[in-house]
Amino acid sequence: MIMSDPTPIAITLHRESRVLEISFDDGSRFELPCEYLRVYSPSAEVRGHGPGQETLPLNKEDVTITAVDPVGHYGIKPTFSDGHDTGIYTWKLLYDLGRHYNTLWQEYLGKVAAADRSRKA
Repeated sequence: MIMSDPTPIAITLHRESRVLEISFDDGSRFELPCEYLRVYSPSAEVRGHGPGQETLPLNKEDVTITAVDPVGHYGIKPTFSDGHDTGIYTWKLLYDLGRHYNTLWQEYLGKVAAADRSRKA
């Protein structure tokens, strides 16, 4: 038996709380803050074009998502209030970001602290 990746059954953008809520067909439900999605964007701007080319997005604490556009049957492309709109978030990526939120968020905060920087503008 081949297991398929979870498929979203509901996606809700909560503008006031700046959270993208996504529920999957396996019963998982995640609330992903806009800032978290922005700093973990799959775009080349954030991830680079190869190992060691990643950037550390800063000053994204107040970023919001202004639009969410579907991309085929496999993901979404959010537009962020800072103008960033080049990352395509596949269902698998969104699921993984939800499952590993605590670890990834702490990793990001550690990188910000190590760079002696702040999340605030």
